[in-house]
Amino acid sequence: MNTIPFKAHAGPVRDFVGYGRTTPDPRWPDGSAVAVNLVLNYEEGAEYSLLDGDEFNDTWGEYSYQIPPEIRDLGTEMHMEYGSRVGVWRLVRMFDEYGIDVSIDAPAVALERNPEFCGWIRERTHDVIGHGYRWTEDSRMTRNEEKAYMQLAIASIERTTGQRVKGWVVRSFPSVNTRELLVEDGGFLYDSDSTNDELPYYVTTLGKPFLVVPYTKVHNDVRYLIAPTFATPRHFFENLKLALDFMVDEAAKGYGGRTMSVGLHARWSGQANRATAVRDFIEYVLNKEGACFMRRLDIAQHWLDEHPPG
Repeated sequence: MNTIPFKAHAGPVRDFVGYGRTTPDPRWPDGSAVAVNLVLNYEEGAEYSLLDGDEFNDTWGEYSYQIPPEIRDLGTEMHMEYGSRVGVWRLVRMFDEYGIDVSIDAPAVALERNPEFCGWIRERTHDVIGHGYRWTEDSRMTRNEEKAYMQLAIASIERTTGQRVKGWVVRSFPSVNTRELLVEDGGFLYDSDSTNDELPYYVTTLGKPFLVVPYTKVHNDVRYLIAPTFATPRHFFENLKLALDFMVDEAAKGYGGRTMSVGLHARWSGQANRATAVRDFIEYVLNKEGACFMRRLDIAQHWLDEHPPG
């Protein structure tokens, strides 16, 4: 019988059980069964760029065609600029109009390059989530490299927005060191790099209980570009509506409440046609019995207060 040699790896321990059959009652402050958290990913200006010393262009544009890595991809550059020049303002005006609080997931360099947007953040009550210093491959970094970039991001975001970030989401993939670095820092309440649940939960990291508030890549406008794609904004809205309806119905049957993260990007959902899906979903949640909007920071603090580690 052939056996595969075992190799020990550092990092989080895998958990295939979670809450199991019986999930805890979240007891969201207004009595809702589902807390919806809109996460605005503001990344424009922090992407891979030859102008910033990277050896290749960024590839998160509107098309799959790629030019040679040593040649500037002006098409993708301008697509990203649309997000910071137009898209983000379309979305934030919507948040202002409906009077809802959201969470802003942003690399530090993106915020540094748009002082006016940072001014808007300072004037409002939205929370900022750390999303790195700029786009990097944290999973390939040494522990000290990742720690240094994390510290740069924390200091920079506090300068630009006035907020000391309390949560963290690495672009794409965390490293085996990320969660330990958050605990070592001492200023974080939670880690949002996980996508393995719909409720916050605790993990033991460096011998201490630490809160995880899971994110999602399903209820996310990245699906306009990643198969299976949304052919129209109606598909995005329908995807979100169906999920929320199902979660609220589950709670009514006694299966427990949930959080529902929704990922938005200024360069994608800030397009006029796609913004209609965001508008329609906001209106749907505001009129949906059993659902409410909450900031990610408030979800984390509520869980720490109402469901402390035990």
